[in-house]
Amino acid sequence: MRRLTVSYVFLFITACLSSGWAQVAPEKSWMIGPFRKQTADNPILDAKANTTFFCPIRKDTVRWEEKDVFNPATVVRNGKVYMIYRAEDTVGKHAGTSRLGLASSDDGVHFKRMPKPVFCPANDDMKTYEWEGGCEDPRVVESPNGVYVMTYTAYDGDKARLCVATSKNLTNWTKHGIAFDEYDNGKYRNLWSKSGAIVCKRVGSKLIAHKINGKYWMYWGDQAQLYMATSTDLIHWTPLEDEKGTLLAAAESRRGKHDSRLIEPGPFGMVTPAGILLIYNGMNADQNGDPNLPKGAYTGGQLLFDAKDPTRLADRSENYFIRPDQPYEITGQVNQVCFLEGMVPFKGKWFLYYGTADSKIAVAEAKQ
Repeated sequence: MRRLTVSYVFLFITACLSSGWAQVAPEKSWMIGPFRKQTADNPILDAKANTTFFCPIRKDTVRWEEKDVFNPATVVRNGKVYMIYRAEDTVGKHAGTSRLGLASSDDGVHFKRMPKPVFCPANDDMKTYEWEGGCEDPRVVESPNGVYVMTYTAYDGDKARLCVATSKNLTNWTKHGIAFDEYDNGKYRNLWSKSGAIVCKRVGSKLIAHKINGKYWMYWGDQAQLYMATSTDLIHWTPLEDEKGTLLAAAESRRGKHDSRLIEPGPFGMVTPAGILLIYNGMNADQNGDPNLPKGAYTGGQLLFDAKDPTRLADRSENYFIRPDQPYEITGQVNQVCFLEGMVPFKGKWFLYYGTADSKIAVAEAKQ
């Protein structure tokens, strides 16, 4: 009987490891996790060649998600998970324009897509900034009055610019322009900016934008430093600067670590009893990075900021909690990528959605 018990224990441990439960607890008590990749169902979304859309700029029908789908935002609405995802066609000098599609799921894993994009470059005031690279990498939270606020990247083929849009139903969107456009006579209008993660508070299954010291806060950027901005209306944002007019850093990349090259926000910042928790993406440097990771690999970490002073980094994970280790995460448009961008509390679990090798979409789960 003892031998049989030991055998079962061994099989149980082996099964847990092979299914992704490599950690028995998060690295630090304030972290969310451990996350388990849904390897049986992943990737949960990939490119599709038979969905078409009449592009108002090209004045032609394009297969708008034929090349790749990746980097999704997610929200829970009416008992379902809704996913806004980036999709690329194969047309144009930039080898594909990005548009945003919408899909929904009853279980958080199996999604049904809408046939046409819900957000894309058009003949409007944003065409200069969105064409022909497109609209990329959405992140979505709700405002206190129930409006969805989306930060996204407008890419003209030369520069990325962080922009804001709003919607009441996830299908009809209003573009509000560049997030920092009105600051200091357009100081940041033509500088590279992207990846805006707004600080929010969980209310049931919703993530509601939350004011701290009378202002909304956002972490943003994809450089060696992570930056911050504030707003009174969730649309017009003020980058935080020091007395010399230089962007103020909230956190920095680290030599010898998985985030040695750059640090980039994940889904949102979330107020917790321990502080503001921010899941982030780190890129490994070609030199002086983590020697146990491939050069250029994207992995996920977690940051903790002071809930009363969002500029103060209180703690951070020492290691990544998710890394590319599946074939569809290792090989694709960009190799060695797990890029975390959507997360929701749903049916007693955290569902974390991420782009894999800039080609497909996968999900990992953690207990709440």
